[in-house]
Amino acid sequence: MPPKFDPNEEKVITLVTVGGEMAAASALAPKVGPLGLNAKKVGDDIMKATKEWKGLRVTVKLLVKNRVARVQTVPSASSLVLRALKEPPRDRKKVKNIKHTGNIPLDEIIAIARIMWPRSMARELKGAVKEILGTAFSVGCTVDGQSPRVVGDKISAGEIEIPEK
Repeated sequence: MPPKFDPNEEKVITLVTVGGEMAAASALAPKVGPLGLNAKKVGDDIMKATKEWKGLRVTVKLLVKNRVARVQTVPSASSLVLRALKEPPRDRKKVKNIKHTGNIPLDEIIAIARIMWPRSMARELKGAVKEILGTAFSVGCTVDGQSPRVVGDKISAGEIEIPEK
């Protein structure tokens, strides 16, 4: 027989969902069912917590304690970059293969790097900024009107100064 379930233990469940949309109960039920939670109620909680990330894929962390789930959003670098582009929300089912051709100021890239730095492998903020520039390149946007690759090269050469903290 399995060990007795400890009600004070905090379980962590991580899943990826689209912000502002109801998570599929069929995907949630096997994860939250054994913990004694209602998949529909947890889906509603996730939908409320991810309202500001409408239309973007975002990682959600469920913290379950005493059969009560708390929802934390853990934004990825790409979702932060897409949010910085300030594009209008789109219908995922109708609009496919969208090109993100916006422009992001370097200050916003640095702000995103500060958010992502604790989860990054970079020792300095400069390294975290270069990681976010790589994400911006893969998304397809520009930074201060230039290719993110060019901006990264300028940072490496020392032409653009990145603050220490």
